[in-house]
Amino acid sequence: MAKKKSSSLHVQDGVEQPQQVNEKILEQLIQKRKKEFDVNKLFEGILSHDRVSLSQAITLIESNLPEHQDLAQELIERCLPYAGNSIRIGITGPPGAGKSTFIEAFGTFLTSKGHSVAVLAIDPSSQNSKGSILGDKTRMEKLSINPKAFIRPSPSAGTLGGVSKKTKESIIICEAAGFDIIIVETVGVGQSEVAAHSMVDFFTLLHVPGTGDELQGIKRGIMELVHAILINKADGDNILKAEEAKTQLQNAIHFLPPPASGVPTYVGLVSALQEKGIEEFWNHIQFFVAKTKENGTFYQNRKWQEVIRFQQALIELFLEHMQKHPEMNRFQKELETQVFNLKISPYAAAQKLFNKFKI
Repeated sequence: MAKKKSSSLHVQDGVEQPQQVNEKILEQLIQKRKKEFDVNKLFEGILSHDRVSLSQAITLIESNLPEHQDLAQELIERCLPYAGNSIRIGITGPPGAGKSTFIEAFGTFLTSKGHSVAVLAIDPSSQNSKGSILGDKTRMEKLSINPKAFIRPSPSAGTLGGVSKKTKESIIICEAAGFDIIIVETVGVGQSEVAAHSMVDFFTLLHVPGTGDELQGIKRGIMELVHAILINKADGDNILKAEEAKTQLQNAIHFLPPPASGVPTYVGLVSALQEKGIEEFWNHIQFFVAKTKENGTFYQNRKWQEVIRFQQALIELFLEHMQKHPEMNRFQKELETQVFNLKISPYAAAQKLFNKFKI
């Protein structure tokens, strides 16, 4: 009989491996996640101007988990009596207009005057991954370390109007935390900016000179919404182009209906890099707020904004309910297939869905 060759290699029987997921630890993590938001502690932290509590509160508000939504609503209700004491300023403009640079210069100016500033910066979300870069803190390096400022980037998550779905609720939390100036930086510029306009007191369009026909580049709809148009980058070789753009815009404004506020639309030149025109802009905002509070449109506007938010919340709840309703969701998918195959018009499909499940 042949003798087996000896080998220095010897394979021992393997040790039975434990489960890849420890069910007990997983359950503990789930319970911990549910308990990580303590409304009482968050509320106390917000009132004491604690930045960590403020950040956690906004994270809670933006969460889509059902248990978090209930906690968020409880927190918002408790903060409401402490909110409303700020000036809410919306900043919009096309990509490359210098919104972040301007907001940093403007926010730094405001803090130097004794104000506390919260910046809610909205980044566009990917239509595919739904993710966002959220790079506003890196673009506003100076303001992000300012002890009188707070910067919170949030994804738009596909919401129209250049704002996050929870921007209005975040404003309430920031006001309760004691910030007297709230700046909302919106995504891009377009007709849907009515969403951003419906949650601020003063709406500003940032424009860049030398991009072609100044009036062609701005839609009439946005011009009727804004309270100010700032021509940014009005420095160096751009000064002549900026002055020409200012003249064109001022002439165009005369053909628009008079604003409901009773205050003419402000058109100004600014240079965020050289910090020029910022004080004049702030002086106009103060004049606008004083004038609209005097004639009552300031408070009237805020009341209508609450009604608009109620209508939006109603639509959001209906859509959420529809997605969770098995039969309704199945019927919707069937109609979507018919619309895709051009067998029915979108309006007719919507009417069909409504008729089947109407209250």
